[in-house]
This record gives sequence, C-alpha cells and structure tokens, in this order.
Amino acid sequence: MEWAAWLDAPHAELARQVLQRGTAAVFAVALLSTLLQFPALLGEHGLQPAPRYIAAGGLDGQPSIFRWHYSDRFLRILCLVCIAIALALVAGLPQAGPPWLPLLAFLVLWIVYLSILPIGQVFYGFGWELLLCEAGFLVAFLGSAQHAPPTLALLLIVWLVFRLEFGAGMIKLRGGREWRDLTALMYHHETQPMPGPLSRWAHLAPAWWHRLEVIGNHVAQLVAPWVLLVAVLGSVVADAVGAGARDGSASLVLAAIATGAAAIMILTQGWLVITGNFAWLNWITIVLGFAAVDDRVVAWLLPAWPSTRAYEPTPVWFSILVAVVFLWYVWLSIPSVRNLASRRQLMNASFNRLRLANAYGAFGTVTKRRDEIVIEGTLADAPRDDDWVEYAFKGKPGDVRRVPGWFAPYHLRLDWLMWFLALGSHGLWFEMLLVRLLEADRPTLRLLAGDPFDGRRPRWVRARVYRYRFATRAERRETGQWWMREGGSVLVPPVGAPRPSSAADEGDPG
Repeated sequence: MEWAAWLDAPHAELARQVLQRGTAAVFAVALLSTLLQFPALLGEHGLQPAPRYIAAGGLDGQPSIFRWHYSDRFLRILCLVCIAIALALVAGLPQAGPPWLPLLAFLVLWIVYLSILPIGQVFYGFGWELLLCEAGFLVAFLGSAQHAPPTLALLLIVWLVFRLEFGAGMIKLRGGREWRDLTALMYHHETQPMPGPLSRWAHLAPAWWHRLEVIGNHVAQLVAPWVLLVAVLGSVVADAVGAGARDGSASLVLAAIATGAAAIMILTQGWLVITGNFAWLNWITIVLGFAAVDDRVVAWLLPAWPSTRAYEPTPVWFSILVAVVFLWYVWLSIPSVRNLASRRQLMNASFNRLRLANAYGAFGTVTKRRDEIVIEGTLADAPRDDDWVEYAFKGKPGDVRRVPGWFAPYHLRLDWLMWFLALGSHGLWFEMLLVRLLEADRPTLRLLAGDPFDGRRPRWVRARVYRYRFATRAERRETGQWWMREGGSVLVPPVGAPRPSSAADEGDPG
C-alpha cells in the first residue's frame, strides 16, 4: 500500500548491515570476555561467587535464566553457543533468511546477556553493559536482506543514539566545572581508567588543543544529537507526506544533514578509540551512529555504492510487530525523558527490569590526579624491601617503563575495578583477590599479565598506593620511563599465607 511506503527505509541498507554485523561483533567480544573471566571473578569459586548471590535472593524480581540453575559449565556452554550465533550474524547468515531468523538470533543474545548482568554484580556494573543489551534488542527488529529495513526500528535506534550522546553531554554540563571551563581534557587522558598507547601523546598536547577537544565533545554530544534526531524525523515525515516519493529533494537534504551529524559523532568516538580503552563503549556507539547514514548520501560520496535496492514486500506480520514494539518503546521511554530534563540526572540507570530505554552518561567529573594500587608479593618469611615483587595487570598501569596496550573492545573487568578501588570504592572482592594470590590460584592468575612466582605460593602479599603521572618528554628521554610515580603508602599491610606449623609466633614483616 502506497500510503504505508514510508514504513520501509530502502535507502538504509548500509545502516542495517553495520548495525546488525557490528552489534553482533560486540556481542561476540562481550561473551568472550565473559567466557574467559566470569568463572574466576564470579564463578563457583570466584571472588564474588554468583551461586552465593543467587542463593541470597539476588535475582529476586530479575529476569535471568540462572534463577533455575547456575554452574560454571552451564555458563561456558551458553557463552560458546551465543558466540557461535553472534559470529553467524557477523557473517550475515541469519540475515539471508526470513526476518524472523535474525530476530530470533538477536533475541537469544539479548536474553542470555540480560541474564548474566545481575549475577555479574559489580563486575558488570558498567554503562556499556546496558547499552549492549538495549542495542541487541533493537537491532533484532531490522529484518533480513530480503526486505527493506523498517523505518520505525531505525527510529528507535536513532532515539537510543540521542539518549546516549545527549545524556552524556548533559551529565558533563551538570557535573564538574572542568567541563564548563574547558579544562577537562587537560587531565582526562592521564587519569582515565585504562590509558592506551597514544594516551600520553594526547595528554602532552598543548592546552589550546585540549580546550578544542572539550568544545568538540560538547558539539558532538549537545548539538549533533538534536540535529540528528530532528533531521531523521523530518526525513521520515517528508517521505510520509510524499506518499512514497523517495526522490524528493526535502527528504534527501534532511538525510544528508542527519548523515553529517552522525559523522560528527562517529569521528568523535573514533578519537576516543585511539586515545583510550573504554571496552566496547566507543565501538558500539560508532556502530549505532550508522542508523542515520543514508545510502543516497554514501552513493554521492562513493559512486560505486548503490543508492537503492530492490526488495520483496515486507511481511505484514513483521510490520505490525515492529509498530507494536515502537509504540511500547515510546511508553518505556517516558522515565528516560524525565531523567534527561532532571537536575538530578541519573547516569547509566535502568527504569525497568528488561534494561530497555535506559539512561546513559559518563565522566560527569574528571579526576585530576591518578592513584594506582600496586599489589606485591614475596616468598621470604621475613622480607626486606627488595624482596617484594609486583604483580603485573594486563591493562592498568604498573611497571613505569611499560607502554600501555590497546585492549578495547575487550573488557578487562578486574583492571577496571582496580581503578575504582583507587578512587575509594570498597568491596570484599579485593580481600578475596589477595587470598587467591596467596593460594597461587591459577584461574585468578590468568586474569593478570603473569605470575611472578611461577606457580609457587607467596609467603606474603600487600597492597600499596602510588601517585602516577605521565613522564614529560624530557623525563622520558632521561629515564626511559612512560610513567613517573611517587609515594607508596600502605593500603593493605602484609597478609600472610598460613603455614603447616603453628602460626602463633608469626609477626608482621613490616
């Protein structure tokens, strides 16, 4: 029916390809992170055992398949199956079938990851976990290659991008003064949770460049989302009014404006990718930004790209399903709209048990100094200062000569929690981490960069706090160090492993 032609978006094939394959790729990475880290962190013998959390009623009122059964083996099987599904989606296999096939595949990924989040406790308390859940649910309704992408599903993803970016921008304006006086990026590259190999280079840039970075961030998060949303809605209205006349100039101009706004956000996220390690946050934001990219604009830039394609008519049942989900989502979004307008704006919050229509935002304030917790161990019964050896983590700073690596979109969960610990957060997981190190627990040691004792149990472990900063160019040339550090105050005094003989005469090794 021509009056309903606007329900299809035949100029959004690139958007659909990137959204489906990109979101599936992020799911694969997230599930790989769970497969390799969850048992040691949260498994049956983990730092915060999920079975204990479940038995204490932690899943009451939460949707999770683990309400009925949890075991490390069951979790691993689910992860492997879902990784296979995600890789099939990356290859485009389900998308080659009827629209219910990719719909089912993405909903399986969503349900499994939604089930993992609550039992992941503090190790899964990050905004990008919510974002992945919501993205996976919405992308499920983009259909298959046989039929044109549904306009309403794309609108919901554009609405997600708006809440994600504008929410982050408002968090900053309502947060620390450094975002308003344009000094935030003079600190952020150095104090961010997990710097990358180019973070020091970005930090050492001149002050005027850092101010431009903040201005660019404000444009990308406070201005571009509105341009994106208004232009996309205007293009849809122009198509609807034109009763399917897709070559109208008004629709094309608005599509070009929306594509330009999306490009601004995508490029900004690309800068964050190369200057930091924020798990998959920036990567999936780039993927979602493609929801507003129009094939006609791409074809103007790259003539080899087709501006339109021939599709089979969309099944009526699928169009009705997408319309129902759209209306339901409008209702679900009411709390998030109120939150955006609130002076007490919540950051990375859910308003329903399904983790949909969430609130997002990050770094409302920027820390000005970097403290790092360094864990040390020793084999000596009565250790001297030079007997202590540091445990190296995979991502967080430690050895002052080591150049930080690139790990994103992979999520090093223990390293991130160590950053929060240095900011003053507390958790029994850290005490258990020290116990596991005393036991030379192999699954726990695999979370680290290596075992300095080659499988032997240390006699003592302790934790100290150092103040870190990037070495200046002159300090780098003189010392060869990437970081300069000072201090070394005691956070946890030496904790000893029990000895077979009586420990009544044990003393503190200092």
